Amino acid sequence: MRRIIVVGCQGSGKTRLALNLGQKLALPVVHLDTLYWLPGWKPSDKVSFRARVADAIASDRWIVDGSFAGLAFDLTIARADALIVIERPRWLCQWRIACRSAFARNGARPDLPNGCSEQFDWRLMREAWRYNSERKPAIEAERLKYGAGVPVVRLRRDREIRDFLNVACTARWSS
Repeated sequence: MRRIIVVGCQGSGKTRLALNLGQKLALPVVHLDTLYWLPGWKPSDKVSFRARVADAIASDRWIVDGSFAGLAFDLTIARADALIVIERPRWLCQWRIACRSAFARNGARPDLPNGCSEQFDWRLMREAWRYNSERKPAIEAERLKYGAGVPVVRLRRDREIRDFLNVACTARWSS
């Protein structure tokens, strides 16, 4: 697999998995947050965002971190070889978001857009809490519409993620 999308709730670990998988498979990682958000957490307009996504996935080798269903998921899923869905309990995602905003304020993260610092955000916490009822169905609907034949791997626990990474370099995933 050479074109992989990693999706999941905020705080689920999708960026870490995308980075680790990118390193194991020698694939560049495209963080959709860095393409969407402008300095000061200002959103991009849809047309320019889609153009940046299309440009970022124009090559034949990439891992996309995120979905942006309703804005760009149709572009990425249509070209993907695999979709990895991280399904974590919402309490865990909430905990990780809170910890990240409290303790990682000065750390550089590759998925943070330029001019956008880590901060606590109630809107983000609400979105994470509602992920399973709002975002997940939208992602699934677009997957069925634009990428129904794309294989899906669902990972729920740390051990499943570790095991998946351990087999990521086998011919099954790297060819």
